[in-house]
Amino acid sequence: MNEQYAFILKAKTRPEMAEAFERLFRPYVEPSRREPGCIEYHMLRDQQDPSLFVFFEVWANKAALDVHSALPHMAAFFDRRMDYLERDFEIQRVDMLSGSSANR
Repeated sequence: MNEQYAFILKAKTRPEMAEAFERLFRPYVEPSRREPGCIEYHMLRDQQDPSLFVFFEVWANKAALDVHSALPHMAAFFDRRMDYLERDFEIQRVDMLSGSSANR
């Protein structure tokens, strides 16, 4: 059984908060990638709708994601996420069918 916990998260920001959201989250990408249990962590921005951000994340297991989500900056953001978002996160669980490209 595959323990990996993979998902696509869509964050639809309020248009006036899109730049602030990017400024807030862009610096978290590299530290998140260095966390134990992080296999893939990508932050993307839609070209047609710049208020839509997409995160593709793969964690070794749900416990590793839980540790990440409980970090002070992540917990603080979650509490105030609706200051930035037009609607709450859309999360789609996925299975990773190919190996990680992170170490290539």
